[in-house]
Amino acid sequence: MSHAEDHEGTRRDFLYYATAGAGAVVAGAAIWPLANQMNPSADVRAMSTIRVDVSGVSEGSQLTVQFLGKPVFIRRRTESEIEAARSVDLGDLVDPIARNANIQGDVPATDENRALDETGEWLVQMGVCTHLGCVPIGNAGDFQAEDGVGGWFCPCHGSHYDTAGRIRRGPAPENLPIPAAEFVDESTILLG
Repeated sequence: MSHAEDHEGTRRDFLYYATAGAGAVVAGAAIWPLANQMNPSADVRAMSTIRVDVSGVSEGSQLTVQFLGKPVFIRRRTESEIEAARSVDLGDLVDPIARNANIQGDVPATDENRALDETGEWLVQMGVCTHLGCVPIGNAGDFQAEDGVGGWFCPCHGSHYDTAGRIRRGPAPENLPIPAAEFVDESTILLG
């Protein structure tokens, strides 16, 4: 092979690589806006976490807030509600999984695995029935604590949730999910 042929091969290789590199840059420039449009908008990112002041929530009452377009039930449970939830035989549950975003993996649906704090006083859960997405009514249903306070009842199709938000009867297939939540101070819960 002559020196001229060797030089031509080098130039040809350079042109191939330069063309391929330019094509990759153009393809990336065309694809980036399409991929970037799938990112959440600034207003959605701003609402991906919220702080909720729970200082005014008395024992036995509930606060409902909107989080990511869905209701979230924040309940400060009574001692009898906690006892009723903790006395449930896990074999009686329709859904044995806790559905808690704060705990990695599938853990049993004990009250301790669903409550926000160690005492069990605070329960934070999505307020959307897992059957068809209706909003259950609080302090209703057949599964009540000693003080007569019920869990949640979905009047649309008759799903009953106990005082820990676990499905006990009706067509709903899963427990009410627990969103990522934590106390940031004594009276503020951070959702998200």
